[in-house]
Amino acid sequence: MSPSRCVTLLSALLLAGTGAAAHADEGMWMPSQLPQLAAQLRQAGYAGDPATLADLTAAPLNAVVRAGGGTGAFVSADGLVLTNHHVAYGVIQYNSSPQRNLIDNGYVAADRAGELPANPDFRVLVTVGFDDVSGQVLAGARGLKGRAYYEAVDAASKRIVADCEREAGIRCSVANMYYGTAFYRIRQLELRDLRLVYAPPRAIGNYGDEIDNFMWPRHTGDFTLLRAYVGRDGRPAAYSPDNVPYQPPSHLQVSREGPQAGDFAMLAGYPGITYRHRTAAEFAEQVEWTLPTRVAVFDQLLEAIGRGSAGDAEAATRYASQVQSLKNNRKRAAGELDGLRRSDAARLRAADEQAMLAATGGGDRRAIEALAGVLAQGSQVRERDFLLGLVASQTQLLRSALLLERLRIESAKPDAGRESGYQARDLALLEGTLKQVQRRYDPQVEKALLATLLGRYQALPPEQRVAEFDEAFGRTPQELEQALDALYGATTLGTEQARLSRLEAARQARPMEADPLLALAARLVPAQLRLEAERKAREGEQLRLRPAYMRALTAWRQRAGGAVYPDANGTLRVSYGRLEALAPRDAVAFAPVTTVAGIVEKNTGQVPFDAPRPLLDAIAAGDFGATVDPALGTQTVNFLTNLDTTGGNSGSPVVNAKGELIGLNFDSNWEAVSASWWFDPRYKRAVHVDLRYMRWLMEKVYPAPHVLREMGLDG
Repeated sequence: MSPSRCVTLLSALLLAGTGAAAHADEGMWMPSQLPQLAAQLRQAGYAGDPATLADLTAAPLNAVVRAGGGTGAFVSADGLVLTNHHVAYGVIQYNSSPQRNLIDNGYVAADRAGELPANPDFRVLVTVGFDDVSGQVLAGARGLKGRAYYEAVDAASKRIVADCEREAGIRCSVANMYYGTAFYRIRQLELRDLRLVYAPPRAIGNYGDEIDNFMWPRHTGDFTLLRAYVGRDGRPAAYSPDNVPYQPPSHLQVSREGPQAGDFAMLAGYPGITYRHRTAAEFAEQVEWTLPTRVAVFDQLLEAIGRGSAGDAEAATRYASQVQSLKNNRKRAAGELDGLRRSDAARLRAADEQAMLAATGGGDRRAIEALAGVLAQGSQVRERDFLLGLVASQTQLLRSALLLERLRIESAKPDAGRESGYQARDLALLEGTLKQVQRRYDPQVEKALLATLLGRYQALPPEQRVAEFDEAFGRTPQELEQALDALYGATTLGTEQARLSRLEAARQARPMEADPLLALAARLVPAQLRLEAERKAREGEQLRLRPAYMRALTAWRQRAGGAVYPDANGTLRVSYGRLEALAPRDAVAFAPVTTVAGIVEKNTGQVPFDAPRPLLDAIAAGDFGATVDPALGTQTVNFLTNLDTTGGNSGSPVVNAKGELIGLNFDSNWEAVSASWWFDPRYKRAVHVDLRYMRWLMEKVYPAPHVLREMGLDG
């Protein structure tokens, strides 16, 4: 696609989105689209100037940051970052042990000297630039297909990133909008020294755990405060006792007033990935195979961790963060499946696509038919790729060995020619990944995880098997068990020194000191590279062909009055709407606000409904002070809005009509988990911590008056 044609399509997409905003609360809008939505924003109740929302590098949006795998926001001039307890869970777990259990007990730093360093791979990213680079990215791809198309786009993106990152402390990326139609360069300040300031106990921050996850009503104080530090020169730096608090360009002010039903609300954050513009075949596969498989496999992985850590408190602590992630992803997959079936999304998407195709002809119709063939090729190896991906992502020591061997191979190439993730810019993150293993690994648990994943792999049909994996792990459960016992009985990579010494050799492309897991990685990485090449060929064709699908879909939805905004892709987005109750099924209706009375009602004294005694005593005392809800006469906890959110929006700040911080996003209701694929306004709600509850906890229950003063909330 030529750059001029790209601009034409992008303009059409933006215009299509603005016309639909008045008809629904759907939309994860790019900030640049918001001035075009000025009338709708004002009608919804926004009191600010929509034009100021177009620039994500200026206040108020530059106070919103990427925090770990979620979102956060600066709430003081000295770098305080407010995010979810579950987003910062790895930081809390990293500083915990059975003897000093910050997960269960919470943590309040008495002063800045008492703030605890985060795990080395935790980052906060502050966006400082967002520019359209579509022409640069697509110029070299014209006329190419498959792997060549992928490599042209990838090479151009790497050149843009390399040029962008000449400035120290800046992390850059290129974001794909509208599935290969437009590309944006994103510049972000990479803050690497984060410290734990305030975390409530587990029985507040994760009250209800998986029983309440994705459910309403909720009674969870899912918040944590971190602080960002930089070197004395004001530039990002690794942890050092000599570092000083980061001074953000702006910060959000927490409101002293709470929201009421019907009030305007707006959220900004970094949602992960949505799939609303995918094909009908992809919708069907999600319902028929992907989601049921995820539920089954995640259940098995949770059972494996439980089996491997049984009777070992240290192992259980080391895997606490991974367990939380698996439980969340498992329940999310189950909820997404339930929601897509309830909304009949696959059938409706198929009908929509049939009507769209009937109105589409010429080259776009042929490109869409070719896209269907490419997607079918990927479906033939979907289970193999899913399982082998988890082998790396759900292990610690094997992942380290694979990472080191891949780095050794990539380091022999010029930096620009290396795979993303293994360039010079990635070395600090790679080192952080290898360091954090020490507090998140146990050999018995890792063997149990691998036995589960590779056991499923061994049951695959012959056409999905990979010779190198069969040779390494055998073809039967007995051979697999013997192989794992031998590998983990002999490896020395369990110590940080052993991993980091190999890192030095790998980054110089030199042979590494021998180890059984590294020898295994040397056999497996070539297979991974072969499978990766096949995947890149398919992805290249998708990049080339999906713009035709987007053109047809845009034209069809313009006629139908539907919203067209880019699917979420980890870039900053804004959603707006209001506090709204929920009526999920016949004769069932929920209020949009919960109170501390629900904490007491749910309390059993047993995990996960084991409310801490200081909390129960404070509720019984009824001393809610300035944080009391004047209408309800008690302390609120959580509230609902109809804001459009998905994974990655965890920790997103929720503001009122004046731009003041009133809530912290942390969940969706069960009926709306499927919104990553299908937006159904009947059910879509987002669940937020009412920041009056946070203030009350920090004033009356687990006091931190010095932190409240810093946020301007004293008195």
